[in-house]
Amino acid sequence: MNTQGPVLVVDDESEMSLALQETLRQDGYTVDLASNGKEALRRFEDVGPYRWVITDLKMPQMDGWALLTTLRRISPETRVILMTAFGSVPQAVDAMRQGAVDFLMKPFSPEALRRLLSPDQQMMSQDKEPVGERGEGEGIWRKLRRPILTGDPRFLRLLKMVESVARSQATVLIEGESGTGKELLARFVHEASPRAHRPFVAVNCAAIPEGLLEPELFGYEKGAFSGAVSRKIGKFELADTGTILLDEIGEMELSLQSKLLRVLQEREVDRVGGTAPVPVDLRVIATTNRNMKELVSSGKFREDLYYRLRVFPVQVPPLRERKGDIPLLSSHILGRLREDGISVGNLTQGAMEVISNGEFPGNIRELENLLTQLALLSGGDDIRKEHLPVAEMASLPYEDRSLPESAGVVPDPAPDTFSCRAGQSVREVERDLILMTLESCSGNRTQAARMLEISVRTLRNKLHEYGVFVSGEPEGN
Repeated sequence: MNTQGPVLVVDDESEMSLALQETLRQDGYTVDLASNGKEALRRFEDVGPYRWVITDLKMPQMDGWALLTTLRRISPETRVILMTAFGSVPQAVDAMRQGAVDFLMKPFSPEALRRLLSPDQQMMSQDKEPVGERGEGEGIWRKLRRPILTGDPRFLRLLKMVESVARSQATVLIEGESGTGKELLARFVHEASPRAHRPFVAVNCAAIPEGLLEPELFGYEKGAFSGAVSRKIGKFELADTGTILLDEIGEMELSLQSKLLRVLQEREVDRVGGTAPVPVDLRVIATTNRNMKELVSSGKFREDLYYRLRVFPVQVPPLRERKGDIPLLSSHILGRLREDGISVGNLTQGAMEVISNGEFPGNIRELENLLTQLALLSGGDDIRKEHLPVAEMASLPYEDRSLPESAGVVPDPAPDTFSCRAGQSVREVERDLILMTLESCSGNRTQAARMLEISVRTLRNKLHEYGVFVSGEPEGN
């Protein structure tokens, strides 16, 4: 017999209330029913406080929001779970910020409700500080393998709301410019969810050639097409019980969008060449740097799929709208470069001021690239503002490069370090930068090409152009 305390189910739909009552009674709970918020409050007066209240959000006379507000005042020990239909998730999230434990999207399974009422879930909720009371910057997002770093009030509010939504099953659409950290935010949703210890499978819809995305997502049976010599499990099945990230969803071809819509609606997938659907239990997160409304208007993206994905939309702010985070991010990036074995000093105040004034259309990715270039240019010394014109020149297209006069004031280099001198040609600067990068990578061309943001083929051609051969590595690398 369950000793969790009595439960009050509040819903104006009698069939829903009776079904929940029967399910909870089978689990050993004592269950009472109410058809609206006012009747629920009368139950509190007649019966006494309830351990749990499971309430619909939209009801006549007194809705779930008003009931929650009243219970926070008269019975703060009561734990409230909201039930909400598609389209009401933002209101439910607001309610959670006011003290609700969680919310369930209708229709939901008995197992989803049991997870919220289980002793493990209750203990986790009791041990966790309320989202609204946690100190700024102390959220789960700082404890990720790659932490989300911010002190920006707007972004912090967004992260706290996302943390609340993560505990639900709601599908999340993350929109934002390239380089803002959309995939990192998707991983945060997964790691802050009850599925945190289950699979996280990421699929880049833009990177997989047209025609191959369907078997990649849904899998295929042996003999489904030429070359299908064995069964292949698709990404959706691999993500079962966990989370699947559909990165750059705006690039998905129209023919696949209807199949994805079916997965979201029915929670089952059809393998290519299969004879029966395969059920999947997973959370779907999608990201995009495209304007989805424009894609819908132009007929390139299904409107019904768009709204299925956009149950909870998240707009990631670009770096130019949170410039106060640049010093924090810069310090973290330089620390990671040191962990990778790159010798680099600190950013001087002058350099930090120049960097903080940048627009960064490439966002955090561009900031990381710039700091990597500066670390290489400084040769292990502190990074000064005089290094910046050289880094900017190195990032321009080859035909647009011209060495700024200000480069002549770069401090004299320490022995065995790289610096740019007035009077050097662009070709000489490029050669010295490439050779210094190779040296810092112990001659590893693949790593050097990645740091320089060029292909290994381009790097090899440049070395041939300079008449340089890197010993210790095969010529074909």
